Amino acid sequence: MYLFKNINENRSLQFLIGIGAVLLISFIFYLFIDFIGYHVVALVLLLMVSILAMFFKILPVVIVAVLSALTWNFLFIQPQLTFKINTPEDALLFLMYFVIAVMNAVFTTKIRKAEAQARKRKEKEKTIHLYNTLFNSLSHELKTPIAAIIGSVDTLKENTQKLSEENTMDLYNEIEIAGNRLNGQVKNLLNMSRLESGAISLQLNWYDINEIIYNVIDHNQIGDNKHRIIYHSKDLPLFQFDGTLIEQILHNIIHNAIQYTPEGSTIKIDATATDLACIIKISDNGNGFPEEYIERVFEKFYRLPKSVTGGTGLGLSIAQGFAQAYNGKIELRNKVEGGAEFTITIPAKMTDPKHYQNE
Repeated sequence: MYLFKNINENRSLQFLIGIGAVLLISFIFYLFIDFIGYHVVALVLLLMVSILAMFFKILPVVIVAVLSALTWNFLFIQPQLTFKINTPEDALLFLMYFVIAVMNAVFTTKIRKAEAQARKRKEKEKTIHLYNTLFNSLSHELKTPIAAIIGSVDTLKENTQKLSEENTMDLYNEIEIAGNRLNGQVKNLLNMSRLESGAISLQLNWYDINEIIYNVIDHNQIGDNKHRIIYHSKDLPLFQFDGTLIEQILHNIIHNAIQYTPEGSTIKIDATATDLACIIKISDNGNGFPEEYIERVFEKFYRLPKSVTGGTGLGLSIAQGFAQAYNGKIELRNKVEGGAEFTITIPAKMTDPKHYQNE
């Protein structure tokens, strides 16, 4: 890939490759001139010019097209080894070859350039649409908790003496929930920035996956969350991975389940180990996902049509990106009995806990 990119950007290298290709093809066909007609040679050289025009810049391709016409004349049109042409028919053929080769080179490169510009325009339009979606989502996602915090603080300031201890604690609880919501959105934005810039550096250490899962459960059971999150710890080996990223993956998926399933729903977590990976399954007993949208739920900023809950559409995309940073993956399926199930596969070294030493 690096070599191809280097060739595509290096005009001098394109000249050398193009001229070398003309000379090599001409030499090979010249050895078999008694068996191959010069018309066949012309078609092969034109094909070569067309292929080069698909990848090279316009000037090297035009030079190669002119060189191929002159080489074809010099080596294959009678009399050979001269630029002289004896018959009007051969002169017309040479002129046609010259015009076709040059036009082919010019038009192919022009078409390629136009296609590249069209792709850039399309990508730019897509980026603008994505960021418009992001800003529209954030305007709601940030405004709501900020309003809750300001409202609660104003109530506390104006009614310090009148509020009961229970009411005061309720207001503090609202502030905490709103603050955590704001913190989650900021984390998602920072994590998406890290993914897009390729700035993810894995901080590997040995972790107990049971402890990570319980930390995520505790974090998602604050406030007025009425979901049941069930996990029974297992005797699993320690895994070597970046605990912070694994915790973020689990948090995003569990938070998504809490956000998009009815109150009182049950979320189950199960963790197992294979010879090469840690596998975590997170399932719920909600309504599941429409089958036609399952492939899109990991796209940036994507939200299901007619979704009435908030969100920026970044959570699952970030989770998948973090999993892929490990060469892992997240798969989603609808369960037969109802609800959805996420399967997270993270390749990782592992060891038996009793043999573990903190190095």
